[in-house]
Order: sequence, then structure tokens, then C-alpha cells
Amino acid sequence: MVTLDMIRNDMEIDLEQNQAIRYVDVGADSIDEALSDAAVQLDSRVSQLEYEILEKGNNGVLGFAKKPWLLRVYENEAATAKRKKESKKDSFFEDSFEEEVEKIDRDGLFYIRYFGEDIHLKVLLPIGDGKPVDAKEILSRLQRSDTLSVNESLVSKLVKNGTEEKYIAIGKYKHSTAADALILVDIANDEMKASITVTPPAVGGSEVHADQIETLLRNRGIVAGIDREKIEEFVDNPIYNVPCVVAEAIQPVDGRDAYIAYNFETDSSKLRFKEAEDGRVDFKEHNLIQNVVEGQPLAQKMLAEQGKAGKTVLGRYLEAKNGKDINLPLGKNVIVDSDGRTILAATNGQVLLIGDKINVEPVMQIAGNVSIKTGNITFLGTVIVKGNVDDGFSIKASGNIEVYGTVGKSILEADGDIVVSQGILGRDEGYVRAGRSLWAKFIQNTKVDVEEYIIVAEGIVNSHVTSNKKILVQGKRASIMGGHVFATEEIYTKNLGSPGGGSETIIEVGYDPRSKRRLTELQEKQAVLIRELDEIELNLQTLENTKKVRKTLPHDKEESLVKFTARKEEILVESEAMSAEIQQIQQYLRDLKVIGKVSAMGTVYAGVKIHVRDAKDDVRTEVKAVTFFYEDGFVRRGKYEAPSDDDTKRVLDGYSSN
Repeated sequence: MVTLDMIRNDMEIDLEQNQAIRYVDVGADSIDEALSDAAVQLDSRVSQLEYEILEKGNNGVLGFAKKPWLLRVYENEAATAKRKKESKKDSFFEDSFEEEVEKIDRDGLFYIRYFGEDIHLKVLLPIGDGKPVDAKEILSRLQRSDTLSVNESLVSKLVKNGTEEKYIAIGKYKHSTAADALILVDIANDEMKASITVTPPAVGGSEVHADQIETLLRNRGIVAGIDREKIEEFVDNPIYNVPCVVAEAIQPVDGRDAYIAYNFETDSSKLRFKEAEDGRVDFKEHNLIQNVVEGQPLAQKMLAEQGKAGKTVLGRYLEAKNGKDINLPLGKNVIVDSDGRTILAATNGQVLLIGDKINVEPVMQIAGNVSIKTGNITFLGTVIVKGNVDDGFSIKASGNIEVYGTVGKSILEADGDIVVSQGILGRDEGYVRAGRSLWAKFIQNTKVDVEEYIIVAEGIVNSHVTSNKKILVQGKRASIMGGHVFATEEIYTKNLGSPGGGSETIIEVGYDPRSKRRLTELQEKQAVLIRELDEIELNLQTLENTKKVRKTLPHDKEESLVKFTARKEEILVESEAMSAEIQQIQQYLRDLKVIGKVSAMGTVYAGVKIHVRDAKDDVRTEVKAVTFFYEDGFVRRGKYEAPSDDDTKRVLDGYSSN
């Protein structure tokens, strides 16, 4: 059933929606011109406008009897809703801001104006601790010779409640048209401003009203930039015989030029040293290299914007400049995404702005040493060092590392090859890891871990070296003295050990050291799990026996029973997975086709320990030109076998960092 309250509620909603819609009445020679004019006045777009035709226009005959179109133009519902939403959002922030601002006290204000034949009153209520308006003061002001009547009760009511910035009629006065104030409108020659000059009214004359001023402006052809607030301010506080600007042209807004938004720091001076958690600066971490990966967005072109046309007070359009477009700053190793304006890295490397071009450099060159001057190097690409790597510094690269000089007590890690022209002096703290192969003049007191080949010109001394393929020590003084050297396939050198014994030299071949380490790790973890399982089984047995005797268990014991049962299942699952991996590794090691060889062209000195697969040979007396190999469960010795031609070609001179 439709009730009166329902109808009233619907009408209130419709009224609120209608009040939210902004509109203007515009006249122009065509509908398109009228809509463009309305878009400027409503600060909107033509696509967001709807209109009603108030008067149809026509072009006349040969330009005579031409009649303009008159439209009422307003925003569509979507635009109105969006503006209302933004207005609420702005209002929220304004309210929040106002709460923080110290409250200001202001006394109440009142204005008495004579419009037409009526006396009008405007009352502004006090703010904070301000004093209210005194009704007696208003009534005393109204005691003029031309006053005919005053509604005193209405005055008292308005003083109490205010008039909400409006003028309310409160009485009558003896009006004389000849005494009215006069308004003169002056429009600047360039149509950029319009002002009014008002003469004061005589006794009995009418003052100027805001609607009266605005109507006069429109009658003079002023259709844009009318400032209602200035008009109302003039009505409240008129300054007679002095020009007052009440309309100003809507200035054109030039479109913003296109620009590049960079996703990296283009000013290297703004890059800073890396700080530790305690706030201290690590001077080895300069943080100067901005690494990027292939496909990473580096920058985006922000499109140029169209200018927004303005309008003179008489409605003449003021052209605005559109923003200028720019070319994408494409340098080396960058590509453009499918959107046509996002620049992506075409490879891993260091992003640099060289000149005005974005480049990704896959190779980083250090002209001198890696030292306190350069700091540690971390780079997604290849690093070439023309000097040395000083003690305490590191290089980490996703590509190759090439060092023309020596490497000290440092860390080198590369996913590709590593080349050290002069050698590595690790001093028992250096570490080198290569995802492919390593070339060096010598290796001394360093831990080395390489996926493929290790090729050394002079020797390996007191180092822990691991290769997943072969180790070749080739040169006039080629030797392996002291340390622990692994190779999955073969080791070739001139001499093994040292004449006086010295440090222990252990050589191992014929198995995958990583798989063996993983096997040992799994077996140790499984042993721990089995011991835990034994303890759980004992606890479960005790609790289950107790439950059989007592029928029930205390709450805490019942919880323990549940926890032990759940943990038992977890251990069984983990142990089963470990057993499967252990069997897989063991089978891999058994099926390893590489037999494993250790070949010494010169001398193998006493004290050297040779491990080939699971067998061992302790060299007790010197032996020359020998190859150690595995046969029938033992390490056998045979005539020296030289490396293959392919292996001998893997020399430092043949290496190319490309």
C-alpha cells in the first residue's frame, strides 16, 4: 500500500537528486557550440553533458533573421554521482583538517538592505564564544523616516536562528524609484574583465541586489566567469562609485607536455651507502649499481594532455596549447612493451641513463681495483675487473667474472665462468664459486666450488677444491700440494704432493661430491627422526596401556596421546620421503658411468692419499708418470694417460668473456 509518508520520502529523494544536478542556460549559433560553452562553464566534458532545447535556432536567409539556439545543459547522472562522491571525500578531509585548526571566535553580524519596496535582513550567527546580534540594535537602525512597517517578531526569530546567508523581507518602506542606486557595467577592451560601478541610493531608494546585478551582466552579454561570491560580497559591503570586478575570463589551461616517469634513480649522486640494521654505514656496500632483470619495467611515457580552452566574459573562446609529445628514450638492450609507452629491459644488467637514453649494460667494467673506492660488486650480468680484487671485498655476478689481476682474501660468485689472470690468494678465508668453469694462474689457501671445469696454469696449494667435472693443472710448474681436491670425473697435473711431505694432500675422484654430501646429510637427518620415532613409540605404548587399564585418560594425557600420534604420522611421511631420495642418490652413485682417474705426468710424492670411487690408495713411495684408476674394487696404477685434445684446449688464452 502506498502511503503518504512513502510519497513524501520519494519526493525528498527526487528533490535531493535534482538539487545535485548543475545546469546552465546557454545560447549559441549551433548545438555543438552551445555544448562546448556549457562544458567550460560547468568545468566538465561534452561527453558528460545532456541538454534540453528551450528555443530552436535557425540560420536565416543569407545570414539575415538568424536565430540562436537556446539550451539548458546539465551533467548526466554518472558525472553528477562522481562529483558528489569526490565532494564528499574532499569534505571529509576538510572536516578532518578543520578539527585540527584552532577554533576562532566571531561575533554575530547583520545586514539591513532595501530591495524594491521591502526591507530585508541578513543575520549571521556568532561563532565560538562570539556575541550574538542584538535585536534592539536592528530595530533602532530601522527607525528611519521612510520606514512603513517592521515585523518585530520575525526579526527576533531571525536573530535567534540566522538567515543562512540569505536576505529575508522583514518590513516595508516608502520607496521612491528616482532615488534608486544606479549600476554601470564596464567591459575591458580585451574582454578579460567586467566590473560594476554603483552609485549610492538616496533616502527611499532601493539598493542593488545580487540577482539584479547578475541579470544586468547577462543582459550586457556577459556569459562566462561571473563571480557570484564577489557580487554577494559587494551587496553586503558596498563601496560606491568605485569599480568592482565581478566577472573575469576563464583562462585557458595549456596541456601538460609528455614526460618520462623513471622507475630507477637517474641521478647517481642520490644513491647512498647501505646502512646496517644498527644504523652504521657499510662502506664496502656503495649501493651504486641498479640491477634489473629481463622484462622489468624501467620507465613509462606519460602522454601529453590536451589543453583546456578558456573563454572571455563575452563568450569568445581563448585557445589553449596542447601538450607536446616526445620520443621514447631508447638506448641499448631495451624494448617497448605492447602498450607502446612502457620501456622494458631486454636483458639482465645495470640500468643507466646515458645522455638522455635508457640503457641496460650486461657487462660492467671496473677500470682499476675492486676496493674501498668501488665497494662490493653485485651485478646481474658480467663483471670485468681491469685490476685486482682487494682483501675483504666481493663480486657477485649472474654472468661471468673476469679479473685481470689477482684475487685476495675475497669472495667471487658467478653463475657463469670465472677467469683470474694472475691467481687467487685466499689466505684461508677466500671463497670462489662458479656456475660453469674456473680459469686461474694459481689457487692458494682458498675454498673453490665449480660446476664444470677447473683449469689452473701453475698450481693448487693448500686449498679445498671441488669440481663437478674435471680439474686440469697444466704448466711447467703444475702441481697440487696440500689440501683436499675433488673432481667427479678426472684430475690431471704434473706433480702431486711435495718432496718433504708437508701438508696432507687428499685427492678424490669418481663420484659426485654434492650428491655424496646430500646423501650423508639425509642419512644423518633420518637417524635423528628414527631416534625421535623410537621415543614416541615408547610414549604411545605407555599411554595406550594406561588407557586400556583405566578406560579413560586425564585431559592432558589424552592431548599428549593425540599429539604423539600426529607426530608419528609426520615422521613416517618425512622418513619415507627421505628413504626414497636416499635410494635415488645411492642408485645414481652406483650407476655413475665415470670411472674416475687421477693422472700425474711428473711425480706423486709419498704421503698423498688417492680416493677413486670407494677405494683408497695411500702413496708410500714416490711414483712417476702414473694414472690412478678404479678396477675390481681397488685403486690401480697404470701408465700415465694424457688428457684429451678437447681438454688441453681449455686453456686461459682461449677463453673469451663473450
